[in-house]
Amino acid sequence: MRIYLGICKLFSYLHMKYLFFSWLAVFVGSWIVYVEYSSYTELCRGHECKNSICDKYRKGVIDGSACSSLCDKDTLYLGKCFTAKPNSQVYSGSWGDLEGVIKCQMEEGVAFNKPTKGTSVEKFRDMILSHLKAKVGDQANLAELAIQVLSIADANKDGHISLPEARSTWALLQLNEFLLALVLQDREHMPKLLGFCGDLYVMEKVPHSPLYGIRLPWIIELWIPTGLRRSMDLWFTPSWPHKAKISIGLLELVEDIFHGPFGSFLMCDVSANTFGYNDRHDLKVMDAQYIVPEAIFQENIRQQRCDVDEDCLYGMDCLTSCDLTKHRCTPEVARPNLAKACEALKHYILRGAPSDVSDELEKQLYACIALKGSAEQMEIEHSLILNNLKTLLWKKISHTKDS
Repeated sequence: MRIYLGICKLFSYLHMKYLFFSWLAVFVGSWIVYVEYSSYTELCRGHECKNSICDKYRKGVIDGSACSSLCDKDTLYLGKCFTAKPNSQVYSGSWGDLEGVIKCQMEEGVAFNKPTKGTSVEKFRDMILSHLKAKVGDQANLAELAIQVLSIADANKDGHISLPEARSTWALLQLNEFLLALVLQDREHMPKLLGFCGDLYVMEKVPHSPLYGIRLPWIIELWIPTGLRRSMDLWFTPSWPHKAKISIGLLELVEDIFHGPFGSFLMCDVSANTFGYNDRHDLKVMDAQYIVPEAIFQENIRQQRCDVDEDCLYGMDCLTSCDLTKHRCTPEVARPNLAKACEALKHYILRGAPSDVSDELEKQLYACIALKGSAEQMEIEHSLILNNLKTLLWKKISHTKDS
């Protein structure tokens, strides 16, 4: 009898313990779902952005090639939310038969009041030239870039630029990504601009992103350790020849934005999420928010107050040093774009590399990662390492169908 009672007490205890932990799991799970849902609704405000843009369009403040489809015909749809920051909304989208990415700014104070009423096309062109000069420096072919901007501004291609069209274009010119899309429009690295309305714009869809890894539902992400997640990302990559071609694309991007036709740009976030690739394995920039004109970066960072070097960080990867005598940041970045690109590619391209190139590839990558200072200070070494890496990869894949 005592044994029976003891067993009953044990089962009762285990039952209570099971109920307690079940309740605790439900409570914690519900709390996580609530927090994540709150974060989602806080982040994903694309419909607010759309309503604001369409309100200004209907009032005649702004206009653009995407306005009618977005606001009148409802043929431009906002799909899945990919927003990482509330002030920069990112959605997948469809526009008739086109698949794209819709980006909409939620910055306070965008009034769409420039240019003012009565501004001539010539005056607007001068405004564009002055703005571009301030952004990228006094480059020889800024007039050519200004003509491209005016061509985009004529959204309905009627040969005239209306005031609402000009205001939309001026708002877009304030964005790094739009500027980079102009600068790299003849290159394969930047998705094409499909249309715009105010500072909402539609870019060509990049089929494969991020650069490597897989997107998992957030509820699964929560339970995967960081180390395992990093390993999983490297499992889900294309074949090595395809990775080599994508890597060459990143190296060519570094080349294009260093002393390009419209000045130099700094890559201040060289992470996998910043890049993707298409079905031909051409590298594409997914988020150009932190690819900034070097002249603007230097002007802004030298005004920044600091006590330690870490106070002089912009984005994830643009770090300068702190001048403790003035408590101001110095303008020169600690590492050039190429070193940061090689760091991002290191595990990606070495994993699965053919045995006859792996040792030499590793050696060249580590020499690249070790580069310090601005690229201008070591231009010859920078060019030599970049060309050696490209040549090594091309030689290995140039005779394969994967290239």
